[in-house]
Amino acid sequence: MEASTLYELIGYAASVLVAVALTMRSVLRLRLINLVGAATFTVYGLLIHAYPVALLNFAIVVINLYFLAEMLRAREYFELLEVPADSPYLRRFLDFHQADIRRLIPDFDGDPAGHDVALLVLRNLVPAGVLLARRQDGDALLVTLDYVIPGYRDLKAARFLFGQNAAYFTRQGIRRLLTRPGSDKHEHYLRRVGFAPLGGPSAALYMRAMG
Repeated sequence: MEASTLYELIGYAASVLVAVALTMRSVLRLRLINLVGAATFTVYGLLIHAYPVALLNFAIVVINLYFLAEMLRAREYFELLEVPADSPYLRRFLDFHQADIRRLIPDFDGDPAGHDVALLVLRNLVPAGVLLARRQDGDALLVTLDYVIPGYRDLKAARFLFGQNAAYFTRQGIRRLLTRPGSDKHEHYLRRVGFAPLGGPSAALYMRAMG
């Protein structure tokens, strides 16, 4: 392969990385991918002797490193807030995010009424997610909605809710959480946070043990 062709491929790769970074909902992922893209552009600029391109992208690398370090040092505070199922704020929250909820969990009808459990997950006092569930016979809770707003989908809210706050459920005698995957993305999320198909890989119901 000729050097000029290799350099061109490096330039294309850098362009793709920067474009992909702009599609990230997570700021952390955006910074990380943009960092790699800018570093690749820096190499590309040096290889073709386009020093202004290399200098600009090296500056972008430094900026990304600075903000990534700030993000990793920052301490975040999570809190569970119980709200009534008929809370006007909860209904407004669901209405505001209705289109995104339907895209991820199309089976959810948008109505919080009739749920036994309604929780908001606060992240630095920002309502980052919501969980709605109904009690089942025995020790099970059927989760009809587990939703996190765009920009906060790094699994921290789920780990806080299902991991650090498992005692919230067990104190109420809940040992199993049940739910139905609403979409491929939702199913992928469920598997990542510890839910498994109940009754085989093709089961419509997923379960997570809570202790």
